Amino acid sequence: MTWAVAGAIVALTALALALYLRVIARVYRLRGAPALRLAARTEDGWTIAVHHRPAAQRRFREPVLLCHGLATSHLNLDFEPPYSLALAFAQAGFEAFSVDWRGAGDSRPPPGRSRFDYDADDLIERDAPAVLERILGQAGAERAFWVGHSLGGLVGYAVAGGPQGVRIRALCTIGAPVYFHHPRWLSRAMRLGTWLAWPRAFRQRLVSLACAPFVGRWTMPFTDVLLNPVAIAPPVLRRIYANLVGSMAYRLLRQLDGWSHQDRFCSRDGTVDYRRRLSAITQPVLVLGGTADRLAPPSAVQAQAALLGSPDKTVMLFGTENGERLEYGHGDLLLGTGAPSEVYPRIVAWAEERATPVA
Repeated sequence: MTWAVAGAIVALTALALALYLRVIARVYRLRGAPALRLAARTEDGWTIAVHHRPAAQRRFREPVLLCHGLATSHLNLDFEPPYSLALAFAQAGFEAFSVDWRGAGDSRPPPGRSRFDYDADDLIERDAPAVLERILGQAGAERAFWVGHSLGGLVGYAVAGGPQGVRIRALCTIGAPVYFHHPRWLSRAMRLGTWLAWPRAFRQRLVSLACAPFVGRWTMPFTDVLLNPVAIAPPVLRRIYANLVGSMAYRLLRQLDGWSHQDRFCSRDGTVDYRRRLSAITQPVLVLGGTADRLAPPSAVQAQAALLGSPDKTVMLFGTENGERLEYGHGDLLLGTGAPSEVYPRIVAWAEERATPVA
């Protein structure tokens, strides 16, 4: 085989793969009207995308900021009807805003800066202040409700207990553990993911898109860590793989790996103990978890609630033992079959009881 023939085969294979991915993205595109896209500028030059769902009829002064977790985007909380907590808040009368943290979704770095050059400290110290400033200005309010899933909830804890806490009216965390007592095999798997991400990122986005048509027909490895496979309908699961899964930055994974192996929730240099900040949180807090969540098990959910300094704190665990139809895992608290009817209404009702009515 000549080099020319080999080059032609490689080129045709790449073209076929690109065409395949394009078709998959088209077939599994999301339905429903997209949110209005806004932009927040950080002090270090990033453009952070914020997606706005205006209230159907505004009833409450405070807006709601919805924050996604690792390897996802704002679609984690604003997917498509009926799987959209943002839309549920908007229909209840709140101004709802869903963020794309740096490195995710539609957010963009300044010229010359890598998309994956960031860690959790950047989300806490740079992205969160800029986003809060943007949505409070847009809504004409002084404080906001923070609703965060997984890493988005951890960022919320760090922000609420720090200097920016005065801008947060109340906090809801969903599957966001501040203790990291994971099984040894899971810690090792997380470390392997960190190694695979070196030196920039673990780029699983294209792999996820390529596998989308086959998801739900058999169980992918580690699926039960991220969700309860029987709690999400296969057609929805395929659209999740095609649209929601994103790449993970090496610096962020290295920091999370350190949290896991040292059981610490702290800044990159270890000088700021974010776990200790929970005692400084006096705003109302709602702590949510799933009975089948492998990343934030019920014991971790209860333990973090005990650290909170708030006199108004509520714990909700979702599973059959508490009256729900299924055992809830990590991701299906937001995207599970029962989430729109069992989880969303309780979060929204909790916020309504603590929000300021519009005169």
